[in-house]
Amino acid sequence: MEGGSDSVATPFIPTEYDAFSTAPQVVDTHSPIRKGAQHQDTRSNRSLSAMPDAPQPPSGISQDLDIPCRDPEYYMVDGSCVLLVGNTLFNVHRSIVSADSSSFSDLFSLPQGDIVEGKSDDNPIVLHGDTPEEFRNFLWSLYALPQEIMTAARGSDRNIDRFIDIAKLASKYSFKSVETWALEVIQEYVERRPSPLLDTIPLGFHCTINSPSSTFLESKHQISRLVQLAQMCGHTHLLDTTITLLRQLMSLSPHFSYLAISLADELNLRELRGAAYLEVLQRSVFISGREANGNVLVEGDVHENSDGVDRLVVSRLQQVRLLSGYHRLSKAWEKLRAVPIPFEHTASCGTSWNQQSCTHSWSEFWKEKTRTDAVLALGTANVIGKLRVISKEFDKWGSATYMHSECKSAARQAIQDTIKHIGDSLPDFFHEDGEH
Repeated sequence: MEGGSDSVATPFIPTEYDAFSTAPQVVDTHSPIRKGAQHQDTRSNRSLSAMPDAPQPPSGISQDLDIPCRDPEYYMVDGSCVLLVGNTLFNVHRSIVSADSSSFSDLFSLPQGDIVEGKSDDNPIVLHGDTPEEFRNFLWSLYALPQEIMTAARGSDRNIDRFIDIAKLASKYSFKSVETWALEVIQEYVERRPSPLLDTIPLGFHCTINSPSSTFLESKHQISRLVQLAQMCGHTHLLDTTITLLRQLMSLSPHFSYLAISLADELNLRELRGAAYLEVLQRSVFISGREANGNVLVEGDVHENSDGVDRLVVSRLQQVRLLSGYHRLSKAWEKLRAVPIPFEHTASCGTSWNQQSCTHSWSEFWKEKTRTDAVLALGTANVIGKLRVISKEFDKWGSATYMHSECKSAARQAIQDTIKHIGDSLPDFFHEDGEH
């Protein structure tokens, strides 16, 4: 493990593959649907650029880049509701977007003033937080023909990003039946064997900062979006499935390990956080701050040194959590090593067996096996790995022991229970508060 200087590392800046949506926008705290007045203000503000003293854009750059354009597919000549998403105008049918008890049906039922919003390009209903591509995919689910939908949902080469967009916006605008259907399509896709999310990554794949392949970026992008979608929609099954896939990917590259700890921290995913931090702790050297030459380290980057050891750049907070986890797990192992795991002697042990010999035999086994080369070869903080080695040794112990047969079963179960307990409590080891 390594640390950087006192300088703070440059925060990880998501690329188009990392972001779940577009850059943050000013949104209403009560609804994603905003009035068209802001659009009108933008146009009036734009007129300032025509004033003589106003700063002009650089030569060669159009002054009309912010003028909304009509979507070529979903600006319909017979539409009855104009919506502005980003810089794109959509003209759709109120009867379509107000179906399924959606948020739009509530909007359309509100009293209107003298100027009805959504009736023209000059006064559209403004939707915040979506991209035109996302909204275009969502409208496809409302307008596509049944055969188109069946082909897209069942095809082996289905566009999973389209269905993520559909589920995301269906959840946002309360299209419950559409959301349920899209999530079912996604779940079926993710559960395929072999998983398409894993199948796109070749065996032995290893990506470093110097080889950001498109395969890696696409997989990282889809995994990230799926985890966030499942969390947003409260879809436990999809969340569990995706987390399981991500845990498999963590062993392929520290990039996936960093993605896992970042998602776990951002979404407060306890079931992922402990495993992700432990993976980074055991498989990577983690650094923070600046390099010796003064270069700023960017969180999420992986530096490959001449010694072949990957160095993962983490934030200061993540570094503290990793160091705290190492210290707490090391202390936990020292306590376990010093005192054999307790178990309950069976009633027959005291009547037909020498219970003292049974206890002594278990203590001798524990003392010997916690010091074997296989156990010592593992890192001090790899408590679960050490216990698994001891469990295998116990199974090899056979009948050459003075332990009662039922007590042996109880002792074996005690080891498994301890492994499970530590695994379930891993997130509690990696936090920055409390005693270390």
